Amino acid sequence: MQDFQYKIVNIPAYRAIGLKWDGPYTEVSTLKEIIFSMSSRVNELEHAVNPKVQQGLSYHLRPDGFVHYSVYEVSEEQQIPEGMREIHVPEMTYLMIHHQKEQNIGQTYDNIFYWLKESDYEPLREPDVEYFDRLPIKHERYPHDRDVNHPHFDILIPISKKLTK
Repeated sequence: MQDFQYKIVNIPAYRAIGLKWDGPYTEVSTLKEIIFSMSSRVNELEHAVNPKVQQGLSYHLRPDGFVHYSVYEVSEEQQIPEGMREIHVPEMTYLMIHHQKEQNIGQTYDNIFYWLKESDYEPLREPDVEYFDRLPIKHERYPHDRDVNHPHFDILIPISKKLTK
């Protein structure tokens, strides 16, 4: 396993607004259009906390795909523009890793999974929610200047302490 830098971070609750995509893996190419569309609409969010950092919040709630929110963090006074949705992200503890542009994204996620298996943490699973992935919730933060074909970004996996038996 390649060496990677990880941090355990606590991020306070926040509000975000953007576009929602809910689809199967076979249609994931359409997700890129949603992400691009949201990045071009950030100017509609006059109360964006950091308009240079776009976020991708993925929830593996379907067996054939996932639900994804392409969003920007906003303050409470932000109105919801036409066609956008708001999402409230609760305070959570995350495993945070920086994905370098020359690395394989699948390999980075494998490294995260294997690191968690050996650690005192496990991926957070909300009670009474059925997930369909070994990393059920994935949050990514993309810098404004990213190369879409070879991106570099931060990956944040919500985690909880493993219960000792």
